[in-house]
Amino acid sequence: MNDIRRSILWVVFGLSMVLIWDKWQIHNGHQPTFFPGSAATAPAPVPATATTPATAGDASLPSATGSVAAVGESPAGAPAAAAVRHAVSTDVLRVVFNSEGGSVIEAQLTQHAEATLTSKDQDDQPFTLLVQDASRTYVAQTGLIGGSFPTHKTPMTLVPGATTLADGQNELQVRFESAEVGGVKLVKTYTLTRGRYDIAVQHEVLNNSEQPVTPQLYLQLVRDGNKLSSETPFYSTFTGPAVYTEAQKYQKVEFEDIEKNKADFVRSTSDGYVAMVQHYFASAWLLGDGVARENFARKIDSNLYAVGSITTLPTLAPGQVQRVDARLFVGPQEEKVLETIAPGLELVKDYGWLTILAKPLYWLLEKIHGFVQNWGWAIVLLVVLIKAAFYWLNASAYRSMAKMKAINPRIMEMRERLKGNPQQMQQEMMKMYREEKVNPLGGCFPILIQIPVFIALYWVLLSSVEMRNAPWLGWITDLSSPDPYFILTVVMAVSTMIQSALISLPPDPLQAKLRWMMPLMFSVMFFFFPSGLVLYWITNNVLTIAQQSYINNRMGVPLKFTMPFDLFKGKPAAK
Repeated sequence: MNDIRRSILWVVFGLSMVLIWDKWQIHNGHQPTFFPGSAATAPAPVPATATTPATAGDASLPSATGSVAAVGESPAGAPAAAAVRHAVSTDVLRVVFNSEGGSVIEAQLTQHAEATLTSKDQDDQPFTLLVQDASRTYVAQTGLIGGSFPTHKTPMTLVPGATTLADGQNELQVRFESAEVGGVKLVKTYTLTRGRYDIAVQHEVLNNSEQPVTPQLYLQLVRDGNKLSSETPFYSTFTGPAVYTEAQKYQKVEFEDIEKNKADFVRSTSDGYVAMVQHYFASAWLLGDGVARENFARKIDSNLYAVGSITTLPTLAPGQVQRVDARLFVGPQEEKVLETIAPGLELVKDYGWLTILAKPLYWLLEKIHGFVQNWGWAIVLLVVLIKAAFYWLNASAYRSMAKMKAINPRIMEMRERLKGNPQQMQQEMMKMYREEKVNPLGGCFPILIQIPVFIALYWVLLSSVEMRNAPWLGWITDLSSPDPYFILTVVMAVSTMIQSALISLPPDPLQAKLRWMMPLMFSVMFFFFPSGLVLYWITNNVLTIAQQSYINNRMGVPLKFTMPFDLFKGKPAAK
């Protein structure tokens, strides 16, 4: 294949990648990056329906066993009453309950700011995870089904008690009692503990009727399908329901799959949890291990979804009481904290298919942070350690690249001399490779082996809530946000171009121009990337440049750079 055909294929490949990227953006509800007009046929995102938590449950819950009453219908005998909000606070949480059903309709994480430090407004407001307002719906609800029983729509009475965790106090309880519905009374007791994001929730079911009853307890998280405002066109994280079981481990459920009734997850189980996941934060309902339950994920309304579990209680004789304990987690995806709450809960921090590599990398990053007390320097030192671990593997690749750079002038001369005889040119080229003991692919395989490690590290930095509002130095006050002055991005672009200059350029002028253009095009994306990721890339580039320069010098390969403007002016490439 001659250089012209190869160059055409490179152009076609580059254009195809641009078109595929735009289609991917449209598929995820974003505007296309390169051709905005191509979004004309894309459906507009459906806005969240402004409903109350009561409306959010109007649809019927799926049946676990037997017939299930419609949740949301007004229960017979339930007195009508205006819903009342009740707020309580601990050192890490501010939780707002609704007297209608005793549901959690708001949760603020007081140790995490709503806005990142690069933002000039709202940086003193706590981060709100659960919320119910005109534009957002994200609530936690429980109730009884299987008959005419109290649901999350049943009015409940708050038992008076403390609203703030006092000094020296370790626990704070909030108790709601329902009126009798069908002779059954439901009592919910929330226990908030100092320093913890998991809330103990006890359900007491009292059968004050004259007949035995077999109710089913449901726990659900209801959320709109809106994407996070922090997402950029160049990277996105998972937002939606998730189900964990020992049988199938962590299973993400896309909102789109719920719409199409194609959601694939374990339904019948006696362990695990159900969760709603977003970037950096999550909520989850956890029943005790050994409690049989049916998991579900369903669409409730336009752009409104629920994930939850249903467990069948033992038959209650008249006058009998049954208690079911559960836990509601509402908090940040701090891996060490999640591991102490429940098995597998740390998987809501989604590393994707490289979890097996990402978890030890995060462990090492956290250990380094324990010494330096700065997440930015911890990133730098971690990359240094990884490059040191791969030093000899990299050295092999860089020696191969140096040899290719050394013989590149001879190859270019031969290609020019034999350009009319491609077959002889290939034979002469292979002969030269054998004589010089050069493997054209020798620089590729060692680098390919390392790619999964660096992709895993990329996901560690992207997924770790510890990067949020974590400063590095000077103007970098938040490693989870883009550099406000783009200084790191420019440094990354320059270092990438220098790195490219250390490798022999293709003899074809068009391919050489593309080699220079790719780092610049690649750098455009990094203008929107978190500064922690850019810092990681810069560190890797600088170490690569240092090692490649050292090897080139030892092998007698001169360090000459081909400036991009020389190529575009038609000047020959430096050898």
